[in-house]
Amino acid sequence: MTGERMTGNRASSAPLLQVKDAAVHFGGVKAVDGLSIELTEGKIFGILGPNGSGKSTLLAAITRFVDLTAGEILLDGEEYHTLPAARVARRGVARTFQTVRLLPGLTVEENIRLGADRVGGRGGADGVREAIERTGLKGLERHRPGELSYGVQRRVEIARAIVARPRLLLLDEPTAGMNQSERQEVSALMRELQKEGLTQLIVEHDVQMMVDTCDHLFAMNFGKLIAQGDPAGVVREPAVREAYLGKRWSQHV
Repeated sequence: MTGERMTGNRASSAPLLQVKDAAVHFGGVKAVDGLSIELTEGKIFGILGPNGSGKSTLLAAITRFVDLTAGEILLDGEEYHTLPAARVARRGVARTFQTVRLLPGLTVEENIRLGADRVGGRGGADGVREAIERTGLKGLERHRPGELSYGVQRRVEIARAIVARPRLLLLDEPTAGMNQSERQEVSALMRELQKEGLTQLIVEHDVQMMVDTCDHLFAMNFGKLIAQGDPAGVVREPAVREAYLGKRWSQHV
């Protein structure tokens, strides 16, 4: 995966993405409340937090599926938080969703091809085949989503995202519905993509996977950032344990 949006093995110290004092309010609900984060190029970042903490809303704001109430978002130092979602995708930002969003009437291959079509066909037929192989879907190309397990459907969504050869990949609970072996395969895939320069931001409830996979972890609660840094250190933070992890986890890290 060495398309025009990729950066080789370079991991620049300059931020690829900057979220500055971002807020997303739905009436009186402050889903994201004055949050600031930076993503440096070529690293894997994760977001932990309880349900309702604003994680998925933050991903939606970054990909322009929801509007900011306040603040700004910059890619390569350029503001883009007023662009349509389609134009953000063309700039190299791809995502998967918390719930599966495959078209049931299309085959696996056709669903994946939509990811390339969304950004003007970048990747082409070779990119589709590569995405299928990388996500372990070879042999399932002609199947339709309803014939697949939930975990396999999640892999189809990941393939649809990476076929566009993005610079930034956002994954919302990518291993939901998968068994432990499948989760390890997805983690290994993330590391392979990282070696090629792909920056990733992951929302996931599997804490151990996040600690093992991510280079940097953010923790959220009530729309705010409550901790960030080395994953093993973040999950030991008292505020994080209180908000999300609980005493059981703290005994194992």
